[in-house]
Amino acid sequence: MDADAFSKFFLPDGMIGDALPKAIGPALNGSIGSVPGTDSPGNAKYADLAKAAGFDSGPYGPESYDAAALILLSMEAAKSTDSNIFKNNVMSIANAPGEKIYPGELAKALKLLKAGKEIDYVGATALELIGSGESSGSFAEILIDNEKTNKVSYR
Repeated sequence: MDADAFSKFFLPDGMIGDALPKAIGPALNGSIGSVPGTDSPGNAKYADLAKAAGFDSGPYGPESYDAAALILLSMEAAKSTDSNIFKNNVMSIANAPGEKIYPGELAKALKLLKAGKEIDYVGATALELIGSGESSGSFAEILIDNEKTNKVSYR
């Protein structure tokens, strides 16, 4: 017996995508969810680069890009590939002061670091590290409507 206990659901990032609403149908309309995301200029640049390369990165694509970039740039700043050494550069690479660096500008960032200049890696996710290195983070709110996922706002 269907108790109709739930008519709306919250879908975390791993469940966001158009396949689920299509599979379930109109009963999922009105449900909400969240996925990492930002409407920042860096995210738009990342999306353009991904589209030009022919892929849809999905949830955590921009975050993965930024994590790899932070590692690369921190190694350059430390002049070392030893994680026990370059880890000390992550906060200064990720935060102001310095020239802002967006997706597609890693070569520029490497040149600035080689020249002894500071950078502020903004990346695809409007990256800002707080505390002991935690991302301040942002996410997109998703509404299931007409059997599709729709980003309705960012927080």
